Amino acid sequence: MPSVAFVVFDGFHAMSLAAQPVFSFANQKFGESFYEVLTLSEHGAPVRPIGGPTVMTEPFEERTFDTVLFTGGDPGAARPSHGLLAYARHSAATARRVAAICTGAFVLAEAGLLDGKRATTHWVYASALRKHFPRIRVEEDRIYAVDGSIWTSAGMTAGIDLALALVEADLGVDVARSVAQTLVVSHRRAGGQSQHSALLELDAKSDRIQSALTYARKNLAQPLLVEQLAEVARLSPRQFSRAFRAETGQSPAKAVERLRLEAARLMLERSRHTVEQIAQQTGFSDPRRMRDAFTRAFGQPPQAIRRNARWAAPG
Repeated sequence: MPSVAFVVFDGFHAMSLAAQPVFSFANQKFGESFYEVLTLSEHGAPVRPIGGPTVMTEPFEERTFDTVLFTGGDPGAARPSHGLLAYARHSAATARRVAAICTGAFVLAEAGLLDGKRATTHWVYASALRKHFPRIRVEEDRIYAVDGSIWTSAGMTAGIDLALALVEADLGVDVARSVAQTLVVSHRRAGGQSQHSALLELDAKSDRIQSALTYARKNLAQPLLVEQLAEVARLSPRQFSRAFRAETGQSPAKAVERLRLEAARLMLERSRHTVEQIAQQTGFSDPRRMRDAFTRAFGQPPQAIRRNARWAAPG
């Protein structure tokens, strides 16, 4: 029986354990107790989380598990204990899979398990993860990331998406879909899906830059060159580019691509338009350019995004 161990510590976020029922319901859907689910801590004592009641735990000891998931807490509160880091390294050497939910990635990073690997975490903490652990290839705009036997997820609810993906890898898409529907997860998000909306992130401060963004959102099928957007903002192209970057933190070209990506992704998930039609309507011109942009941004081609959306649909 594959054993799934959730590792907690004083001050972890209780929401990290929201992924546990995924494995319990998978047992029901599979028709037998496929998974054994445990909660561990360094000393096996009751552990008090943030935002929930005290949790009873079992000690680390020397037992090995099939899958070990490290929960998240406030990465600025305290560094992981020596025992927690040692157990993370032990798990990487003995478990089939090691995962981190939200800021649990900082535990794996401190243990040296993410060096040279792709990983994600909550977007609020992504820059801190990149700064303190520069050898990690931080992909902050992903729901979850998989690199070999190491899995990491974004914010707390993304741990449910990660757990569903683990179940799908073990028991197949039908069991995972049934679990998602039982948990009323209306849209099991793909790992490459954006954590947050580009339309919200690109909220400019000045009316001029905001008018250019509004124009871009309404005219994605057009080329949307810097000169065109600068004219809408009533600035020279050089002034516009400088002001745009200062207000949004991105170049106009990068921002336009993100707007195109989000619009295209929504059309893939919600419409019956062909990939060719979506590419034309969102300004990518041809499916190849859109596929390349999707692969860079989401780690998946458009067809995979569409398949995942249909996978998650009720029935």
